[in-house]
Amino acid sequence: MESVAFSFAYWHWILLGIALVVAEIFLSGFTALWFGLGAILCGLLLWLMPGMSVAVQLLLWLLFSCGFAIFWFRYFKPRMVHKTKAGIAREAVIGTSGMVIQVPVADGRGRVRFTLPVLGDDEWEFICEQPVQLGDRVHIKDFSGNALVVIKL
Repeated sequence: MESVAFSFAYWHWILLGIALVVAEIFLSGFTALWFGLGAILCGLLLWLMPGMSVAVQLLLWLLFSCGFAIFWFRYFKPRMVHKTKAGIAREAVIGTSGMVIQVPVADGRGRVRFTLPVLGDDEWEFICEQPVQLGDRVHIKDFSGNALVVIKL
């Protein structure tokens, strides 16, 4: 019996890497990207040093991929602090103040703008029992459907 040796060409690794990076678009774990980048890096190293054995290539791919993933999850991701209040409970934004940019007319709704987005948006329609003017500061008191109930400061 003859033994058949399997070997990767550098472009195999690069294609695998590109496929994994593209697959990340359809996956939700944000990990296929790191394995794809590891494969691309392994392909580039194989292009520079074509005599690498398959075992060394697989080991390098594993090390690069795990290294990228650990670097991302341990160092970069924790430093990405969200500046918005999106995704938190509505009660947590009660009391946030904004500025009136459109006054309500004839029992209609006005518009208020916030410096930081509130629940993902920096402009909201509002209802106010008190008369308000352009530029007035208002606080969020409650929610009414898709509008805010505010009070004038």
